[in-house]
Amino acid sequence: MSAPTPATEAPWTAGLHSARALFRPALILQGAALALVLGYYFLPAARGAFVQLAIWRTEGGFIFSAFASAVCGGLLPLLYLQFSASGPMANPWREGLFLIGFWAWKGAEVDLMYRTLNRFVGSDAGFATISFKVLIDQFCFNPLYASPVGCLIFAWKNAGYRWRPVVADVKAGRWYFRRVLPVLIGVWALWLPVVSCVYALPDPLQIPLFNVVLCFWSLLFTAVLQRQQMGKP
Repeated sequence: MSAPTPATEAPWTAGLHSARALFRPALILQGAALALVLGYYFLPAARGAFVQLAIWRTEGGFIFSAFASAVCGGLLPLLYLQFSASGPMANPWREGLFLIGFWAWKGAEVDLMYRTLNRFVGSDAGFATISFKVLIDQFCFNPLYASPVGCLIFAWKNAGYRWRPVVADVKAGRWYFRRVLPVLIGVWALWLPVVSCVYALPDPLQIPLFNVVLCFWSLLFTAVLQRQQMGKP
């Protein structure tokens, strides 16, 4: 018989703990996302700004999506963490290059998913269309690909860019339950209302709204993984 293992925190508890840590910012962001959607449809004075954003996204294509996501998901959170009360990072340049590169890739990837959904599901703002996109986004794309891959890449980074500790952790068993599920709970707590707002906008405005929320999501994602690195699943 194997030796008993110490009691560990349930993954849903870890995820909810990190979600609660940013509960108020998340509510503010969700409210801001809803306000932007309402502003687009009901505030003619704001139409010019929305048109300009749509032009930048259309003309810039995937380059715009990658650049904007790198700034919102990588550079701005990096600056916040660097100058926060917890003190500066040990290797800010390496950390910065990683975050900027990761979120640039994710920005282009998410843009591709949005384009694909708009093409095959529809680009209207009807309830059925939005609901089906949210279902695919949050309960197919996220749990089957985005969150597991993100966890692996951040674990690789936190292990000093070495794969051996990551592989060992996966082989330890119940990796998805221990590592991915807490992240998913944080994802759903923040993103379910937000992606509903994203898909309520026309295609060219979906990535800009995604980037508005991305900065805070990057902090939430980091909070979950840092909590895991402190020895809690």
